Amino acid sequence: MQLWKTLARRVLLVHNKWLSVEVHTVQLPDGQVIADWPWVVTPDYVNIVAVLDDGRFVCFRQTKYAAGAVSLAPVGGYIEPGEDPLAAAQRELREETGCAAREWVNLGRYVVDGNRGAGWAHLFLAKGAHFLNERTADDLEEQELLLLSRAEVEAALWAGEFRVLGWTTVIALALLHLDGMPTQG
Repeated sequence: MQLWKTLARRVLLVHNKWLSVEVHTVQLPDGQVIADWPWVVTPDYVNIVAVLDDGRFVCFRQTKYAAGAVSLAPVGGYIEPGEDPLAAAQRELREETGCAAREWVNLGRYVVDGNRGAGWAHLFLAKGAHFLNERTADDLEEQELLLLSRAEVEAALWAGEFRVLGWTTVIALALLHLDGMPTQG
């Protein structure tokens, strides 16, 4: 199979460092050219499933504007320009929870929207997590730190309580990895 080719790109909107919109001219493998393919540019981000030494999962209960609801969430945040994804994951875990972890498992890198871009999600499992200091998070959402058993996380996953696709994905991949299944990383 052949990939599409980007022949040109034009910026329509630069809202801020969090969002730009472009229009691409793309060529399909059969030679057809599409002159106005919409493309969304957002920062790459990390999501981390942190598991404490005692087996409990570090999660949040928080509001999320796009979901229009309260949701369970893993640790996560944007990657700073020039920052390595693993370094970003380690920083986010420290900032949001005050934790560090002894073992890091890369669960993979995934494009957010297969047709329109919207950045890349870098997913990690942090095993052997332990509290070092107080949180220093500056998140906009109201959030409550939770320590959940594996059974509680599995039940929440099946009940749809992780209301964001990336969060559901990282939780499911972490559970698979913990069960001995190979992961993309």
